[in-house]
Amino acid sequence: MIGVAGRRLRMGQWHRAATGRRPLVLLNGIGMNIELLEPVARELDDRRIISIDMPGIGKSPDPVFPYTIPCMALTLATLLDRLRIDRADIAGISWGGAVAQQFAFQHRAKTGGLILAATASGGATMVPANGSMFSHLVDPMEYTVERALRRNLASLYNGGGRGSVSLNAAKAPSPLGWACQMTAFGTWSSVPFLPLISPPTLIMADEDDQLIPPANSHFLHNAIPGSQLQMFRGGGHLFMLSDPVSFGNRVRAFLDATARKG
Repeated sequence: MIGVAGRRLRMGQWHRAATGRRPLVLLNGIGMNIELLEPVARELDDRRIISIDMPGIGKSPDPVFPYTIPCMALTLATLLDRLRIDRADIAGISWGGAVAQQFAFQHRAKTGGLILAATASGGATMVPANGSMFSHLVDPMEYTVERALRRNLASLYNGGGRGSVSLNAAKAPSPLGWACQMTAFGTWSSVPFLPLISPPTLIMADEDDQLIPPANSHFLHNAIPGSQLQMFRGGGHLFMLSDPVSFGNRVRAFLDATARKG
């Protein structure tokens, strides 16, 4: 647990002793605790990896007040200052991609490479999800009750993928934590500043993602100058967990190339 910007957050780190490469911050999807990032972190064992449970998610306590995406980007910047990290690579998955976009715009001097995986430009401006999946996502009884979570999370988050994804490490978010994340994403949009995002950007999506359809990634690619787009197939919304080896290899190649260019 770490106190930062007036909040207590649970922080996880992998490969803390790794040197020679910029640290990588991994930001997870809505309601998803940091343990679920283990397969991805294990593949990227050549660099220090940092992640946090958002307020009310995993083992981080509930927020005292609702928060916004820009607020969490500022919290992340304060955390990096606390850790004495001047510059980091930022990777955002799904909901975490919103914080990653905001961070890259709001704190560009602190951003090395930017990776946006299975994400969109905001709740009001995205191409919508499959109706059945979206109805589960917005139903708190399907998401914040442990028994229902175990029953529904795999199909909800696999989101069109053909392979199974292990979600045994999933911990149900609190109702308040879930509501704050939903509200923060639903009231935020990156559309006005996407053309102003300057760090090297890699956008990744899966052709079979039904939770955040790949059209959203094509939109981000067209809006962010100089960005790259890489597509997966068959992994659904959690393609990074269904094929962590391929995901890790592509992330590593992009970040190493970005570091060489300065």
